[in-house]
Amino acid sequence: MSRIRSKDTAPELLVRRLTHKMGFRYRLHVKHLPGKPDLVFAGRSAVIFVHGCFWHSHGACREGRTPSSNQHYWLPKLERNVRRDRANLRELKRLGWRVLVLWECQLKDTAKLERRIRKFLERPARPDSSR
Repeated sequence: MSRIRSKDTAPELLVRRLTHKMGFRYRLHVKHLPGKPDLVFAGRSAVIFVHGCFWHSHGACREGRTPSSNQHYWLPKLERNVRRDRANLRELKRLGWRVLVLWECQLKDTAKLERRIRKFLERPARPDSSR
């Protein structure tokens, strides 16, 4: 587990390269925001998280399943991750940020991924945004 990284993962780098290629500029892992989002677009009041299906328990895909062995360790660990993710998303939205969560399994179709990111980022920021 010491080789598991929280930053600069292959899925995150893919999203960063694609977003940069589309002309969007961002900051990385802004520490003062809840959950330290992977990409922060401050001028657009938007953040993107790139979640690994296993580590964040993505129920919609095969990789998000809980391991059958050592469940007394994995179940609480993965549940804490899910609770923390929900709390971070709630807090970001309360602060006026728009949030996009991209799952690792959704990154295979780059054309579809590009359309989704573009649609999210080109949507205007909410006028009630206080930043």
